[in-house]
Formats: sequence, structure tokens, C-alpha cells
Amino acid sequence: MSNYKVLDINDDLPIRTKGPVHSGKVRSVYWLTEQDSARLIAEKGYAVPKGTELAIMVISDRISAFDCIWQGEEGLNGVPGKGIALNAVAAHWFKQFDAAGLAGNHIVDIPHPYVWIVRKAKTVKVEAIARQYITGSMWRDYAKGIRTFCGIDLPEGLEANQKLDEVLITPSTKGIIEGLDDVPAVDDVNITRKNITDNLDAFNFSSEADVAKYEHLLTQGFELISAELAKLDQIFVDTKFEFGYVEDMDGNEQLIYIDEVGTPDSSRIWDGPAYRDGKIIENSKEGFRQLLINNVPDSDVLLNKDRMDEREALAKAYKLPVEVMMQVSQTYVGIASKIIGADIQIPSDPRGEIIAILDNEYQLID
Repeated sequence: MSNYKVLDINDDLPIRTKGPVHSGKVRSVYWLTEQDSARLIAEKGYAVPKGTELAIMVISDRISAFDCIWQGEEGLNGVPGKGIALNAVAAHWFKQFDAAGLAGNHIVDIPHPYVWIVRKAKTVKVEAIARQYITGSMWRDYAKGIRTFCGIDLPEGLEANQKLDEVLITPSTKGIIEGLDDVPAVDDVNITRKNITDNLDAFNFSSEADVAKYEHLLTQGFELISAELAKLDQIFVDTKFEFGYVEDMDGNEQLIYIDEVGTPDSSRIWDGPAYRDGKIIENSKEGFRQLLINNVPDSDVLLNKDRMDEREALAKAYKLPVEVMMQVSQTYVGIASKIIGADIQIPSDPRGEIIAILDNEYQLID
């Protein structure tokens, strides 16, 4: 344990920024000054228009589930190797998407395994979800008798974890969207395609054609990852992509992939041999969710949205055993190493390395 330094706090690095650091559940975003953005575009030759805003995006090893951050005993407040595993996998798939001619993405440079330099995008307010198997929340609802999901009707007689006839697109809201009659003002609520096409502006889409385009990019990306994982005898079960708009070098608007794609945090990945044997072995964060459900004193606190206050209190007080955190580490590092075809190297001092590289090679440290 003492060999590892997890990067659990990632919003206090001495990076020169414009305005406050934006810290999410796992990543922190440092928007660079206009001068630094312009200097890096010129010095490094990034293929983005002049005047593009750049940010340093630093991933952490924190682990979130059920909308809370979870911690381990002995001060192990993250999962060793998790941040690098996620970044490596997402960058790997983005490269494959580029090679397949799908769409670009927001990464312009990767200075360190924990760090991306990204360009600003106008975010589409849709969590683009694709599913090839019926499991998780969809199965729980189906088991209760629900047959329509995001405007799509499912047949009777499906069984848990069964493969569906086609990849289903089941979007939800990204953030809270106010003022729409047909969409509740709640984050992460299921929506239909019609909800989106009826309210293009509210969801930040420029045209109805772009709704079809995001669906195409989601399906094509899903099928590419699915085919690649099949070569490793792993099953791509479901995933969440995000999209945004940027300008290309000629000033034309482009829809691109943003955030991360095909990672064990944003997707379910099952072990192929186990599935054929009638068992589910999760090679993704879903395994951690199941671990929590089986370990906490009252799992309803995790599953019941009306008990959010109790859930947050539990997450603050509850410490997972070190061996559980290391088991989760093995899942992340194991599947990432398989996907990228190389061992994930966990640095002994991620924080020190990040500061040194951003200082020496990018002159961004104050």
C-alpha cells in the first residue's frame, strides 16, 4: 500500500488559470489564460483555430458511484491506477475513431498519463447512451413491467442480461434543463428522440440533422469498440458518450466526441467466457457498484433517490477496506492493459510529475 500515491485531490495544482478551477466527480478543468492558449497553439502547432480556448484537464484516482465519492481505509482515498487507466482507454478509442473517420474529439495534447490538454466545446446537453444488453436500471424497470424506454418499445419475454436484437439509443439529460413541458427539470432523466428534436435549442443542437449525426456517431463508435473488445473476448454491454461543437480550421462548426469514450467508468464490460457460462463478471465500475451494494449496511440507501441525504452521509463516513480498493484497482488496470495492449505503469508521485512537466515543457506553473 505504501508504494502507491493516489491522486485523490486534483483541483489545487499551481497551474496558471483564467478564473476558478472547475472540479467534477473525477476530473478537474483548469481554463488557461488567452495568452497561454495562444502561446501553446503557436509553439506546439495544435490543429485548432487561432483564438481557441484551451484547458488542462487533470483526472484523479477518486471513485464515484451512486452520485457520491467513496474512500478507503488507511487514507487510500482513491483507486491506484484508475485515472491513468481511464485516460489511456479513452485516448486509445479516440485514436481508433479518428482512424475510422468517425469524428474528432476535444483532446489536443497528452502531456502526462493523468493530463489532457483539451479545447473548449459547446456541450450538447444529452447523455448519449447506447445499450446492446438488457441489464442494470433498464432491467430493473423491465422487471417491474415497464416496456417503453425513451420512446422505444421492448418485446415481452426478455430475460436479465439478454442480448438485444439491435443497439438501442436511450438518451438522458445532461444537467438540468428548465422550462420544457415534456422534460422534467432533473439531471439524468430519460428522454425520447422527439423530446430532443422538439427542443433543439434547449439541448444545444444546431439542427435536426445533427441529432441524426450524434446517433450515427454513437452507434458507429459503439460498434467499433464492441468489435475490438470481442477480439479480447470481452463484451461491450452499454456505454455513455458525450458530444459538443467546435470550429474547424476553416471556421465551420463540427460535432465532436468530448469527455471520455468506452472506459470502464462510462461503460459496462463483461467477461466473455463467464457470460457464456451463465455468469456475469464485470470489468468496469459496475463491479464496484455491486461491491458497495453487498458491503454497506443498508443497500436501499444507495438505490433509493429519496434517501440522498443519508447516502451522502454514508459515503462520508464509510471507509472501504484496502483490499477492496486494490481489487477495484486490478479491475481497472487489468481491463485497460488488455485494451491498449500494454501494461499500465502507475507512477509513484503523480502530482510531482504533473507539476514538473507542465512547468518545464509547457511553462504553465506559477
